[in-house]
Amino acid sequence: MKIPSAQKKSVDSNPMLVANQVNDKLVYSKTKRLLDIIGSTLGLLILLPLFLILGILIKIEDPKGTVFFKQVRIGKDGSEFYMYKFRSMVTDAEEKLAELLRLNEVSGAMFKMKDDPRVTKIGKFIRKTSIDELPQLWNVLKGDMSLVGPRPPLLREVNEYTNYQMQRLLVTPGCTGIWQASSRSSVGFEEMVEMDLYYIRNRSLFLDLKIILKTIRVFLGSKNAF
Repeated sequence: MKIPSAQKKSVDSNPMLVANQVNDKLVYSKTKRLLDIIGSTLGLLILLPLFLILGILIKIEDPKGTVFFKQVRIGKDGSEFYMYKFRSMVTDAEEKLAELLRLNEVSGAMFKMKDDPRVTKIGKFIRKTSIDELPQLWNVLKGDMSLVGPRPPLLREVNEYTNYQMQRLLVTPGCTGIWQASSRSSVGFEEMVEMDLYYIRNRSLFLDLKIILKTIRVFLGSKNAF
């Protein structure tokens, strides 16, 4: 499904776009996809016991809620897909978002709040360690996402993008990227965009592997993750 034309901003009319600078060489694209398939498959198999434990803990704290949370995100070229995460918030979190938007702690078309009252107790832990993101390995295996790439935004965020910011949608979104593996949520939206566009212009197998290795340290607990 594509973003309706009335809502989708052009990614072709701005001279600042980097479309002709994107590394889409066949060898890199094929190798990147192979890395995604191998990495996501091994990750899902190895992490299965952890998935079961987390599922039990999430259900104990909130028996009526689901273990997994799925949300429509925007992928490459404006395509829509369901992105999966472990549920870290109360069941009516989306309904409560409107009253919290004024407390947003990052600039631009993105919402982040360090002490978000919607987050559950187990949710605080899995968000702190980024464990809540692990189900996205399924998205990677399906091809909706890659291990490395810009984070997939929400439609309401994309509707606020400028043409320059729309460049984030030139490549397949990823589970992690430069800003997630370094500064995490401590950066503003504009700085995040610049990091993503740097990746788009310079992506390579070496850079992907470097970002993946840096991301591993995030799972040890990043003070900037929320």
